[in-house]
Parts: sequence; C-alpha cells; structure tokens
Amino acid sequence: MRLARIVGLSAALLMASGVAQEATAACPPLPKLFAEKWIDGTLPQEPSTQVQKLDNDSFVIRQSVKTNFEAPFLYLLFGRDRALLVDTGAEGGQIRPAVDRLITQWLAAHKRSSIPLVVAHSHSHGDHVAGDATFRDRPDTTVVGLQPSDVASFFGVHDWPKGIATFDLGGRALSIIPTPGHQAAAIMIYDPRLKILLSGDTLYPGRLYVPVNFLDDNRASVDRLASFAAKHPICAALGAHIEMTSEPGRDYGHEAPEHRHEHPLQLPAQAIGELQAGLRKPLDTPDQRQVHDHFIIVPVPARLE
Repeated sequence: MRLARIVGLSAALLMASGVAQEATAACPPLPKLFAEKWIDGTLPQEPSTQVQKLDNDSFVIRQSVKTNFEAPFLYLLFGRDRALLVDTGAEGGQIRPAVDRLITQWLAAHKRSSIPLVVAHSHSHGDHVAGDATFRDRPDTTVVGLQPSDVASFFGVHDWPKGIATFDLGGRALSIIPTPGHQAAAIMIYDPRLKILLSGDTLYPGRLYVPVNFLDDNRASVDRLASFAAKHPICAALGAHIEMTSEPGRDYGHEAPEHRHEHPLQLPAQAIGELQAGLRKPLDTPDQRQVHDHFIIVPVPARLE
C-alpha cells in the first residue's frame, strides 16, 4: 500500500509541476545514478574528497564531512571548448587538487594539452566559495564574481532573474537559470545531455533555508523553475548537500559529524512540484517549517542577502 501511495503521489506531483511523464521515460533508475556509496564520515579514515562520474565528461565531487560538516557536492563538466566547475567547497576543503587531477586525466584521454576552466557558483554562501582563492592564480582559469550582477554579466542573463541564458561549453549548451531566494545570486544549471539539473541549495535532500524577507523571491524562482521543467526533461535534480537520512522526513542534527544511513543525493523531477506546492503555504515565521519526505522547508529570520 505504501509503495502504491508513493507511486500515485509521484505521478500527481509530476503532473502538477508540468513535467510530462514521457519526458522521464528514458531516464536511468535514480538508485543507479552513482556506482558507489558516498563518503559519509562513518569510517575512521576517508579521503578529503570523493569523485564519481556521470559520464566521461561529467564529474561529481564530494568534500568529506571530516573536513567540514557541510560536506558539499561540487560539479565539473567538460565541453569541447571549456570546462565548468560549479562551487569550490567549504573551509577545510582540498578541492583544487581533485579538480586538477580530473582535468589532467580528461586532457590525457582526449590527447590535448589544455582547456580553459570557468569557476562559477550555485550561490555565494561561504560553504560554496571558500576555495575560490586557490583557483584565482590557476592558469587559463576564470572565477566568476559573487554578486547577482557579476553572474548575470558573465553568463549573459538578460532581465535578471527572469531571463535564462545559454552557456555553451562547446557542443554542450547549458541553461543558466537564476533562482534567487535562498541567496541573491543563486542559479541552477540544466544540462540537456544528461537531463540533470544542478539545483544548489534551493533544492536538495536537506533543510531548504528560506529567509522570510526573500520568501517571495524564492516562490517566484521555483515557479519559473517549474515552468522550465514543463518544457525540458529532467532525470534528476542534484543539489549541493545531503542533510536527510534514509528515513522519510528525518534529517541529521546541525553539524553532524557523520551521515550514517544517508539519503541519496539525487531527487526526482517531481520534487520541483512538491517544493512549489510547499512554498505556497504560510512560511512567514521560523516556526512554520514543513517536513516532507525528502526535504524540509525551513523559514529563517531575515538576511541581508
């Protein structure tokens, strides 16, 4: 009965978000998206980063929770003309060596000597930009600024935040979708090759913090996202953290040192519709948090940005 209810709810949410069911028919099963279990702090020793690939041009990097409780996920995508790194991690991370190693391996596989690197951000909070300084002196590398105007200017987003820009890596045209609300410079990135949505801190299996003074911005962003999803097939949303356990609706404590029995990183497309519906409910005070199976919407006091 529970499985039937979940399937029925998923279908309803998929239609509510405007995502056609046939659009996801060709998607691989979500549990098989990653071959390995993510490092989660439960072993005495673990590497400072872990890398898993989505394909030969697409890599997901996790920073160890032993280096920082945020344990963020970062993304490195290659095209013919340039590579894009999304986020540089939290304090204590050793992200650049992992990125340099992946680029070296990619270049060797393609019999090339170099490729330009663009370093951008899902948003500008400290746990996603702490490693920026290590990339600023890297040859042939551009680090995108942290203000909404910097992001809009670099990617060519007109009419921020309503416009959507195309950023072509060379045979791989990504969509840059402004999503301010969690933070003013937040974006999502859609890759039509893999049909994945890099969803940052706006949508991930964890506590989705919404400053009460930016609630309207967040609602508008997710409404625009749902409209985009209605026209583009999305196999999975890949966010920037995991803060939920495998038990529906249960998260880890703040600054948890390990993530035993962790929720998968990937969320299905119908989570967009569920988030959209949740944001339409009252969220004007911090006590109006909403517990969903795969995420928790948490209103927080007003922030400057």
